[in-house]
Amino acid sequence: MIFIVVRFKVLSEHQDDWLATTADFTESTRKEPGNLWFDWSRSVDDPSEFVLVEAFRDEDAGAAHVKSDHFRNGLDAMRPVLAETPRILNTEIPGTEWSRMGELEIS
Repeated sequence: MIFIVVRFKVLSEHQDDWLATTADFTESTRKEPGNLWFDWSRSVDDPSEFVLVEAFRDEDAGAAHVKSDHFRNGLDAMRPVLAETPRILNTEIPGTEWSRMGELEIS
């Protein structure tokens, strides 16, 4: 799978509206056949930082995502409310699911 984590710094006047700003992008991406998950979180230490954790089935699914109209529209919606260029980790890892954390196994 293609595993991606992106950190977005949002301007203070747009922080409360971030999830609404990205709602169409989020909903459309989650409907892509190759999308495994697309989840937003907000930093507990920095209210201006939103973190996106997303995964795509394979390289083809990732390429289809970045070529989609909703991807381009999502970037256009995000750009004016960002304080800086987002930071990203993007890697390919085996599998299509989250693994269980062996060090904290709950029976």
